[in-house]
Amino acid sequence: MELEQRVAELERRLAALEGAQRTGPRVDGSDFWALNGLKDQLSDAGTADGGVLYTGSVRLPTGEEYAWQMTALTQDLLEDEWTAAAESFAALGHPVRIRLLREILGGRRTAAELAELDEVGTTGQIYHHLRQLTATGWLHTTGRGRHEVPPGRVVPLLTALATTRP
Repeated sequence: MELEQRVAELERRLAALEGAQRTGPRVDGSDFWALNGLKDQLSDAGTADGGVLYTGSVRLPTGEEYAWQMTALTQDLLEDEWTAAAESFAALGHPVRIRLLREILGGRRTAAELAELDEVGTTGQIYHHLRQLTATGWLHTTGRGRHEVPPGRVVPLLTALATTRP
């Protein structure tokens, strides 16, 4: 291969890498491959109002893997009773609860393990937070005092966190 061709190929590859850093990984060469797929599906179904898609493939530090996706139609979302979501959002709105969820996803699953952390409060306070997260579906008990984020909530939780990034 001639030097000019090699340089051109390297420039092309560098541009692709820089683009991936700005827009995230590209699966089919398009910056909006998921969005375009959603639009195609909605068009095929004759849904003019659109919808929302969120999806993820996650491997946690514990080795657990989750793949999940959800599509919600715009009309359904606009017709839903939004105040019902307030409790769920409120449960995520406390810094200690967010920290507990992060630690649980990272492998600390019992109240005793969580109580070893700095700045999460007393054991009684930790149990209060765990009850709030359980009542709103962000956690469930797996037995012997162990807690986990339900599989169907891992990607939505990470999606909610991702939406807070600038």
